[in-house]
Amino acid sequence: MSNQALPAGLSVYLINLDRAVDRLARMTAKCDAVGLPFERVPAVDGSTLSFPHPAFDAWGYRYLHGRRVIPAEVGCYLSHVACAQRLLDSQDTHALILEDDVAFPPDFTTILRAAMAEDDSWDILRLSTMNTGRKFGFRDLPGGRRLAKAFTREKGAGAYVINRAAARWITGRLMPMRLSYDIAFDLEYLAGLRAVFVDPPPVDQRDEPASQIQMNLRASKYPATRYLTVLPYRAWLEISRLVARSGQYVYARAHYLPYKTVLKVASFVLAITLGIDEIFDNM
Repeated sequence: MSNQALPAGLSVYLINLDRAVDRLARMTAKCDAVGLPFERVPAVDGSTLSFPHPAFDAWGYRYLHGRRVIPAEVGCYLSHVACAQRLLDSQDTHALILEDDVAFPPDFTTILRAAMAEDDSWDILRLSTMNTGRKFGFRDLPGGRRLAKAFTREKGAGAYVINRAAARWITGRLMPMRLSYDIAFDLEYLAGLRAVFVDPPPVDQRDEPASQIQMNLRASKYPATRYLTVLPYRAWLEISRLVARSGQYVYARAHYLPYKTVLKVASFVLAITLGIDEIFDNM
């Protein structure tokens, strides 16, 4: 299948370490099977980085994230930022960013085209997750899927689409690194951006053995005293996420309601606010 199967203005970037030759071969086969041409982006190899590093905020990472530096995690973060920068350096409007451990359903490009046809309702389109939390749908898509909002934290950045506004946020306000990437880019609402899921998520992010990041998590954690700073910060994020995304969800639901329904609801709310009881006589 050719590039014409993909939405216009979409770049596809696959993050892959130079030494991960086998993963690249498997991902090439998977992408070919669903008609998904891609541009390989050489991943930043964390083992080659030296610290302190100008793109890594060690103080923030310790007191907001509660961990010692994991070089592989820093490399992962910078690789995603590099993809966002590639989009900004191009003429395209959107980029599909993939890690090299994902798998696609046979109808992936059909799902992608349908979701991107609704790109006026999102800045980040998430196609995978490591969590199983409930999503709240606001727009139906073909094949029994829907666009949906998540009110709680969703980890994993295996497959997602960004527009240029999201790319500017990633390359600007998300630098230097203070959190792991999948946590940091789940905070888009703090910048007034909108993230939505395709639900159920079509991309499987558990198609390869555990990564170097996952294997090093336990050793990277500071003692329990780290929670004195991490927990208040996490609590604030959860509360602000719930408030911001709930508001976005209500707006998205209203946006897709029929015009006459919106007018009726608005009139009803206005009547209650002004105490005009007569409106109920006509309902």
